[in-house]
Amino acid sequence: MSEHFQHRARKRFGQNFLHDAGVIHHILRAIHALPGERLVEIGPGQGALTEGLLGSGAQLDVIELDFDLIPILKHKFGAVPGFALHQGDALKFDFASLNPEPRSLRVVGNLPYNISTPLIFHLLEHAGLFCDMHFMLQKEVVQRLAATPGGGDWGRLSIMVQYHCRVEHLFNVGSGAFKPAPKVDSAIVRLVPHAVLPHPAKDHHLLERVVREAFNQRRKTLRNTLKALLDSDAIEAAGVDGSLRPEQLDVAAFVRLADQLSDQTLKHAAEQPNGV
Repeated sequence: MSEHFQHRARKRFGQNFLHDAGVIHHILRAIHALPGERLVEIGPGQGALTEGLLGSGAQLDVIELDFDLIPILKHKFGAVPGFALHQGDALKFDFASLNPEPRSLRVVGNLPYNISTPLIFHLLEHAGLFCDMHFMLQKEVVQRLAATPGGGDWGRLSIMVQYHCRVEHLFNVGSGAFKPAPKVDSAIVRLVPHAVLPHPAKDHHLLERVVREAFNQRRKTLRNTLKALLDSDAIEAAGVDGSLRPEQLDVAAFVRLADQLSDQTLKHAAEQPNGV
């Protein structure tokens, strides 16, 4: 590559470029893109995965925030059929603007650690558009995504992602696979949105609220941490023991609590005089 197209990783974008050919091959095998599929790559960087994804014959939209990487990507892939480049912030990107069929988009990304959690929540808002998502993330984030109730990794991220998706921790990636090498290890995770939610909440916004309140003080009992939303009787009516800590509850239990709050809110609204 000519000097004109050299690029140094930028700290403010959390950039660590993947360069290990063996790891790249392993990731591409896990994704297993096929001709005619519609993929979206978030943060392609210098195109380590992009080349292999395009080589599959899939149609590929890439979203890149760093202006300085745009000419590199255009130079490498601009003439390749099926390649479309979007300069912008994936946190603000409207995935529906790609006009996909429901459950048709496949999302791929080596996500910067500083935006991984908010970006995942942004993607969950559009979960009905996606067939699956494959991400490179900080290993401890993947451990939280794939956690089970009862341990310290189980929390808001685990519950809200598992409410929407099946989670598979595929494999770990050492820091030496990147330039510059990050100070932490990474992992590849596969998220597959449920075709039918196993535990549908009456109002998923209330579910988010209950989960957020519960884990704001995760060492306290539910009776204490949820008292602004649900009293002890309401928690018991949801079939939940108020003396438990939030990390001891599974997704279904949190949905029951959220549905109890939904019923309580509707009942309170119905009891109000008109115009109040």
